[in-house]
Amino acid sequence: MAATKGASRARPVAVDPRSYMHGIGAASDGHGNIWVFFSSSGLPPRGPGRDRNWTHDVYVARWSPLQRNLETPRIFISRPEAQEPVSIAQNDTGRVIVSFEDGWNTPNEVNQRYGVYTSELEAVKPYPVDVKSGGHSGHVAAVGSRFVVFYSDDWIDGGGVDNLGTGNGVYLKTYDADGTLLKSVDVAPRVREWWPMIAGSPTHALLTWQQFVPGATYARLKSAVFNPEDGSLTEARVLAPSLRYYTYSAEYVPALDRFLVIATGFDGKGFAQLIDETGATTATLACMPASVRESSITVVGDHAFAPSQDGRLLDLKLGPSSIELVGSQRSPVKWGETGSIGLVRSPTALHWVTLTQQGPKEAEFDLKAMRPATAADRCGRS
Repeated sequence: MAATKGASRARPVAVDPRSYMHGIGAASDGHGNIWVFFSSSGLPPRGPGRDRNWTHDVYVARWSPLQRNLETPRIFISRPEAQEPVSIAQNDTGRVIVSFEDGWNTPNEVNQRYGVYTSELEAVKPYPVDVKSGGHSGHVAAVGSRFVVFYSDDWIDGGGVDNLGTGNGVYLKTYDADGTLLKSVDVAPRVREWWPMIAGSPTHALLTWQQFVPGATYARLKSAVFNPEDGSLTEARVLAPSLRYYTYSAEYVPALDRFLVIATGFDGKGFAQLIDETGATTATLACMPASVRESSITVVGDHAFAPSQDGRLLDLKLGPSSIELVGSQRSPVKWGETGSIGLVRSPTALHWVTLTQQGPKEAEFDLKAMRPATAADRCGRS
């Protein structure tokens, strides 16, 4: 058995919530509705099997802005062992890539695999196709018509969360709209850097990942920008010197042509940065309520919305060189830490789906009902 992310399967006695549900993403069906994909160990989730192995399948459910909740989910991909965490991207032609680490039929503990489908979920290059044998923790983005899979490889025992270990480098592969490999890039090879997250614009992809700090219980948050057209990669830079492990996310903001990163520092305080296509930070919000692990960001015009650890949805107003926390709203459901996503019902309403050990939980947010941010929300700043 290879020392890949599977080393993290040597879990402590406490049950890992990721063993119930882990990973969520969405794509348009081309007819005004949304496909919501997630990885789950059954519905309701069962958690790990008797042998303590994980058993996720990939589910999909349709959602319409005209209906209150997701339709009944159905299994989209099912194999023995676990297919998680699922990550979804849709290119400018409407095609969808579905990618996850897969414990089925692999000489290693896991493989990063993918499939490509139409917006109606008809097969173009269906699963299972390998990104990398031994690859894991992959996340995907679309850049124009291309797909970029950003993944980690191999595993090093010790350190990290609960001393479970770390990945051994981050890498990417670019594919065309048919799912054919175009290019491979070693972003940070054979070093203790992992949990790659990615966001795509029409021309570039922002890469973010965490770097192990020896002797510390925090990580460094690093980033770079990739151009699939010419294969160029900006120099990696440290966005934050002390990060709470895994607690960061990124999204593209079309109205500003900027990438937004929201994360939480080891001090328990959240922060946000806007980053341009050269990899430079153009705006920083240094302190705000802590963000939620594995929660996505939803962008509506020049506002971004993200869950906070204290049970709210935060409202950030963005400018090319400014970020302001302007409001928040209490969530009617408790945020899960294994994946959540916001769906736009209208310019003034969001529907949120969060993954929990009991199954998907759904919540509505009226953006007109946001309460103004307080001095405490701004870490004491007036």
